[in-house]
Amino acid sequence: MVPQLLMVRVKFSERNMQREFLKKVILACGAPSLRELSKRFDVNYSTFKNYYNEDRLIPKELYNDLTRISRIKFKVKEVDDFWGQVKGGKK
Repeated sequence: MVPQLLMVRVKFSERNMQREFLKKVILACGAPSLRELSKRFDVNYSTFKNYYNEDRLIPKELYNDLTRISRIKFKVKEVDDFWGQVKGGKK
C-alpha cells in the first residue's frame, strides 16, 4: 500500500478573508480576471473558483507562490488535509 501524502492547507482567520486575499492578488499581479490568474499559476479555473468562493482551502504551496509573486500576506493557520473530517468526528 502506498502511503498517502498529506497536503497542508491554509485557513484564513476570518470569513471572506480568502476571497479578499485572492482579489488583492489579482490586482497585484495585473491579471484582468480570476480565469487569467488560474492560467498563470496552472491551476484549473473551477478549482480557483472554489478557492475564491471559499468552498475549499488553498494549499500551502499555492499560497506561498501567490504571496511571493504579489507580496501580500494575511494571517493564516496551517491545517492538514483531513481537518474537516477530524472536526466532524469529534461532534
